[in-house]
Amino acid sequence: MPSHVHHRACNLCEAICGLRITVEDGEIVDIRGDEKDPLSRGHICPKAVALQDIYHDPDRLRRPLRREGSEWREVSWDEALGETAERLAAIRADHGADAIAAYAGNPNVHNSGSLLFGPAFLRALGTRRRFSATSVDQLPHHVAARWMFGHMLLLPVPDLDRTSFLLVLGANPLASNGSLMTAPDVRKRLKDILDRGGQVVVIDPRRTETARLAGRHHFIRPGTDALLLASLLATLFEEDLADPGRLAGFTDGLKVLANRVAPFPPERIAEATGVPAAEIRQLARELAAAESAAVYGRVGVSVQEFGTLCQILINALNVVTGNLDRPGGAMFATPAVDAVARFGAGKSGRWKSRVRGLPEFAGELPVATLAEEILTEGSGRVRALVTAAGNPVLSTPNGRQLDRALERLEFMVSLDFYLNETTRHAHLVLPPTSPLEHDHYDLVFHLLAVRNTARYSPPLFDPPPDSLHDWQIFAELERRLGRGTVKARLGRWVRRWLGPRGLLDLGLRTGPYGAGFRPWGNGLTLRKLEGEAHGVDLGPLEPRLPGLLRTKDRRIPLVPEALPGELRRLEKKLGRWQKQKDAGAPMLLIGRRQVRSNNSWMHNYSRLMKGEDRCTLLMHPEDAARLGLGAGATDHGGDDRGDNGGDNGRGAHRVTVTSRVGQVEVPVEISDEVMPGVVSLPHGWGHDRPGVRLRVASESPGVSLNDLTDDRAIDPASGVAALTGLPVRVERMG
Repeated sequence: MPSHVHHRACNLCEAICGLRITVEDGEIVDIRGDEKDPLSRGHICPKAVALQDIYHDPDRLRRPLRREGSEWREVSWDEALGETAERLAAIRADHGADAIAAYAGNPNVHNSGSLLFGPAFLRALGTRRRFSATSVDQLPHHVAARWMFGHMLLLPVPDLDRTSFLLVLGANPLASNGSLMTAPDVRKRLKDILDRGGQVVVIDPRRTETARLAGRHHFIRPGTDALLLASLLATLFEEDLADPGRLAGFTDGLKVLANRVAPFPPERIAEATGVPAAEIRQLARELAAAESAAVYGRVGVSVQEFGTLCQILINALNVVTGNLDRPGGAMFATPAVDAVARFGAGKSGRWKSRVRGLPEFAGELPVATLAEEILTEGSGRVRALVTAAGNPVLSTPNGRQLDRALERLEFMVSLDFYLNETTRHAHLVLPPTSPLEHDHYDLVFHLLAVRNTARYSPPLFDPPPDSLHDWQIFAELERRLGRGTVKARLGRWVRRWLGPRGLLDLGLRTGPYGAGFRPWGNGLTLRKLEGEAHGVDLGPLEPRLPGLLRTKDRRIPLVPEALPGELRRLEKKLGRWQKQKDAGAPMLLIGRRQVRSNNSWMHNYSRLMKGEDRCTLLMHPEDAARLGLGAGATDHGGDDRGDNGGDNGRGAHRVTVTSRVGQVEVPVEISDEVMPGVVSLPHGWGHDRPGVRLRVASESPGVSLNDLTDDRAIDPASGVAALTGLPVRVERMG
């Protein structure tokens, strides 16, 4: 069989890098970056090569499995789907729809079939007990966008290719390739800012890979970012530097915001944050003076007690400095498929969780409540669970509690192609095809891209005869559950008739670049996109406000209803932080991102797992010396860095780390990469549970950060889990 070259976008992370895959005799012999891709420009990261490992992985499930005691047996698709529908329907009939819960992991957003057909399946279930990885990740971004711009998907992204000043908080785009900022080849993009005379400033409790590249970095005490952001705003107002420019014509609350942030001058909050007052004032002045600037904050400022407040204040900083919706600032993409028009704006508070009374947002409850909804007896207890492409035992707070809770379920079914730490509890596992066996279009990440492009990825391999795609599993379960009005049933028939391709074509035709319903024409259609193997360049980001706003009056409220209360709560916490510091604070635990392990299931590929143990506890030399763990580690360059040329004590000592909910034993890596008083664990590890079929991952199991994180610690404004800045006790072993 002759060789051929296949072009597609990688869907293993948000960067959606273009790939050039060479196949000979049905085998992949080469994966490299597609230099003609207008967004990624030939860049790929180490994860891209894992696409072939997923396809060939002997641990990947190819047929449905039923658990019988402690054993697993393959069953037919008809048997598996029939039993799933019957058992879910029976629990719904006996206990109500809310006795069934559903959890979706973040790989669903990387799968257009799941995005297009998963929501209809959830509607067919009828449950209000819906959960996802959103509430351990980006939920505050959505809440702030809903309150300030009128739609949860109106998420501004830094215009990296034209900015002259970038302020980064709680983000490490060199490891994430950009998060809620689709920016492949982000290293070069950041270097270009510096090369054209601009600045990149990083605020983080850890000197990350991004901080090293930037050259300007300030440590900050975990969880105090809202103080810093409020203080930057206070400085802008105090020094008469606020200048929203044209945004003033459709922005409300400038003077009210100035009054609300006035209690947070730099001199008052400097000690609590660890950022000197002079540096805060200098940052504010540089933001105001820059020809163009963007403030960008991600996971580190989202998954904390004041996550929503942080995102509101970041938006406010971009508005107050006139940098929202202008070239080089924080802008809104114009994707070929208009997700804002096709997905809900994000209603909230329509119902609450049964046990703790936490409100829903966009139809979902905070996943921090999932275990208690299963374990707490009484009417409405969750008795069945559906998971799709998720591993919440490792990715949600207090994972050991959830592990125990899953054992209590009457029925559990998982759409997944691995027996992992979560799916090992399922009664049935329904494995979909692998990424290379189905087509794909990035419905979400073009919405977050630093440049407007579009790219369709056809399947590389034909799926096996006895296999189903994710969307087919969702569609068939929806049909078998058989709920809905005549309108709902008609919609189900239309969706199945169109399939993902037909729905995508419809989205392209009716989008901002589309051809409409004309068979031909000058606009974009799926057929035309298929003819562009490298994708199409739709141009740089362009100003879109105020027309894009979805608030009732088409204006931006700088002081949404929840802001005053959140700032009062922040001021009270400032007093407690100051007293805590005087009394001697506990060590604070933060997570960290690693370029070769975006998700827990990527630990099952040997080429991504090679090298030294990466599941280590980073600790500053001063803290290590205090615990008698040795001294003298040097600054060594971040994860995936290789040999640093010195003894950093990596793995030489082990410690116990204890939180309110659990304890782990982990090797220490001594480094001044983290600030004193802070320790850091990577996320996604902990492959030591019995019954897991992940041979490579099990050889280097590591420990789970979420065996320590606290399900009771949340941001009350959004319900997102407060995973960072967790108080812990660290003790030397032996």
